[in-house]
Amino acid sequence: MAHSPPSNSGQAARTGTSTGPQKMVFGMPTPDEIVSGAARELRSRPQFPPGFGEGQDADDDAPLPTEPMTINMGPSHPAMHGTVRIILTVDGETVKEADVQVGYLHRCFEKEAEYATYTQVFPYTDRLNYVSPLLNNVGFAMAAEKLLGISDKIPERAQFIRVIVGEISRITDHLTCVGASGMEVGAFTPFLWMIKCREWLWELLEELTGARLTHSYVRIGGVAADLTDNFSARLREVLAKCREAMVDVEKLIVKNRIFRDRMDGVAVISAEEAIAYGWTGPCLRSTGVPYDVRKDHPYLVYDRFDFDVPVGSTGDNYDRFAVRMEEIRQSMRILEQAMEQIPAGPFKLDDPRISMPPKSQVYNTIEGMIGHFKQIVDGVKIPPSEAYSYTEGGNGELGFYLVSDGTGRPYRCHVRAPCFILMQSVPKLIIGSGVADIIPTFGMINMIGGECDR
Repeated sequence: MAHSPPSNSGQAARTGTSTGPQKMVFGMPTPDEIVSGAARELRSRPQFPPGFGEGQDADDDAPLPTEPMTINMGPSHPAMHGTVRIILTVDGETVKEADVQVGYLHRCFEKEAEYATYTQVFPYTDRLNYVSPLLNNVGFAMAAEKLLGISDKIPERAQFIRVIVGEISRITDHLTCVGASGMEVGAFTPFLWMIKCREWLWELLEELTGARLTHSYVRIGGVAADLTDNFSARLREVLAKCREAMVDVEKLIVKNRIFRDRMDGVAVISAEEAIAYGWTGPCLRSTGVPYDVRKDHPYLVYDRFDFDVPVGSTGDNYDRFAVRMEEIRQSMRILEQAMEQIPAGPFKLDDPRISMPPKSQVYNTIEGMIGHFKQIVDGVKIPPSEAYSYTEGGNGELGFYLVSDGTGRPYRCHVRAPCFILMQSVPKLIIGSGVADIIPTFGMINMIGGECDR
């Protein structure tokens, strides 16, 4: 449509001085104004004339009627950690109903374990909670050792090593959870700092295990290899740098108005409700319940360490954030004590029926080759029995229930995945809140798809 040059009548129409019908085009400069540069002057934009809009019906100020709307959130939503689908019924921005559906990442861990030897199951456990895989390794090994009745025969040095690698994994788990959840509410810089700390720790574990993430380091009867010569010095160096980064993170977000508004008083749950839902781990402790498997049911050598169990008071998203931050510091305390107390000695049980022989024997002796062959093909023969073993995982009580039929493969394997238990309470946490509150709430639950869907 062609535009004619501006005229006096057009100028009158824009300023509202004409006595005839007015055509108000607010904020939209004409092509001539753009060419002449007049559009760059904000003051030249047309303004509402005095009295414009007065005398209209009072009903115009009433809120517009709305109807509930059903929408999908996930399973391919960037904030749905681990491909979760939530069918939401919303009234405006308020969540009225929520149907949380998991299972989109089902990888058949429990069924696959029935077709693998006990040793071959360890790589599968790495892929449960893949942010803290060594905690899964330790949990499964302890369940198999309980079946064998050798829990009290594990070398002391191997128990210390399990504590050390487990606590490093707990720190990396919390760093990922807190950093990613902060990023999702706009705190991108703390996310980068925390992921940097996680990388330092993963590099240290890579030197020890040979893998950055899926370590498969723990074995029935001990661990695959001893600590590296410079492990202690490297660990202390990394912990010092991580402490500095955590101070910087807290300075940036703990008193940040936006962060606190998104976290304080959001998704509150009482201690009684959390216990009724079966909560454990940092989420339960955020409600004020000081339950920690390492303290209440000590395993390995945790009873030798001095550490605190941080708890919250409100049970909201901020408490869950604060508990995880303090648990990182407590895990650092445990690591420093473990490195000071770790004794010399073997790192795995000296029993050819359970532990695989060293490679030097496998390659140079017939006994070593046969022992290795039997371990790989037949597996560790466990008498018919059943056992449940539980440890403190990154998200809470991580349990393994094993049934043996006398062969080298589990007859039945079940995992008590802590974040699967937590997921059943998500509707209770988000119903009545805003759609935007789902993001930090889901992040603080820390649902890990591999662990939840198994």
